[in-house]
Amino acid sequence: MRKFLTFFIFIFPIITFSQVSKDTIFSQKLKEDREFSISLPESYATNKTKKYPILLLLDGDYLFNPFYGALNYGAYWEDIPEVIIVGISQNQKGERFTDCSVDPETGFPDAKGELFYEFIGQELMPFLEKSYRIAPFKIIAGHDVTAGYLNFFLYKDQPLFNAYISLSPQFPVTMEETISERLSSFNQPLFYYQATASGDIKSIKEKTIQLDAAVQEIKKPNLNYRFDNFPNASHYSLVLYAIPNALYHIFGIYQPISVNEYNEKIANLPSGYVDYLNKKYETIEKLLNLKTRIRLNDFKAIEAAIIKNKAYNEFGELSNLAEKQYPKSMLANYELALMYEYTGDFSKARKYYQAAYEREEIGNLTRDMMYEKMEEMKNVKTKEPSETTPSETAPDKKP
Repeated sequence: MRKFLTFFIFIFPIITFSQVSKDTIFSQKLKEDREFSISLPESYATNKTKKYPILLLLDGDYLFNPFYGALNYGAYWEDIPEVIIVGISQNQKGERFTDCSVDPETGFPDAKGELFYEFIGQELMPFLEKSYRIAPFKIIAGHDVTAGYLNFFLYKDQPLFNAYISLSPQFPVTMEETISERLSSFNQPLFYYQATASGDIKSIKEKTIQLDAAVQEIKKPNLNYRFDNFPNASHYSLVLYAIPNALYHIFGIYQPISVNEYNEKIANLPSGYVDYLNKKYETIEKLLNLKTRIRLNDFKAIEAAIIKNKAYNEFGELSNLAEKQYPKSMLANYELALMYEYTGDFSKARKYYQAAYEREEIGNLTRDMMYEKMEEMKNVKTKEPSETTPSETAPDKKP
């Protein structure tokens, strides 16, 4: 019985959280069925209106699981948004090579390689967008031959994908030169990540480093580029090093305010703490095409900066923002109560703590807390505001 219970404990999380399934689409271009794996985010079934970024994996047979693990881990901590993952199966009869076939002289897709390109752009992606709630932000990733091939989607004036993850790319002829030209021509935000390693295949490593040197010369603010050359890694092991780096490069702006961000970018500002918060989320929307509600953790970080720098008038702006973001919660009234408490108007502070008490609890803001603050404001006559840091004021992340 004990063995059975142990087994059940280990498999239960997989049953609960795994939402990976197989599907097939018939391609008119390829004249064949193509299988793909798909993972829907944990909240997909309950949040009926939310749209999610999509990651399309070439070489989905072996890239799916490492990407799936990294994305789910990052989403759990809210460092990375929930993402729909689609992996194209390419392990039948050497499909990864025939799918990515190119003319050896021109370096452009030919034969099945051209049809596979059309399959992705004209059949698979439209099918996925029709079948699932997909946000405008799209990522594509591949390894060696498929990593080189995915760059053909940069050749269009309006690229199909917003972000490209190229792991140890095997470039067709002259592609390393063409990519830098294409990247320098775009004015819209674009993410590009490539990786090699000390133990990578020599020809691949040399061309990847050559491309990196060319891209480093591009001075365009809308190009978000990162290159990694991993020591002591091989052509295959570099994939496990690169995946988290690539994802955190693409979704870096999405992360909640960290202690480092607070100390280096916020705490030392002379003013404009609420403006900083607004701009952070405006940038998330602009770069990632994701409209995201401001996290409570980030409200608490800005609250801490206001107190540290005695910019108490900004609590009014923070309250207005809280009312828009969390209209039923006690957060907006709580921020006003702080403003009056720290400016010495304890009567008004008590009034707003009471107003907060009558609204919904949120995070670590509870009715018990509001009641205690109301009682405190009854008798307080003088108060020296104490400095706080995000670690003291921000709610902890998930245990």
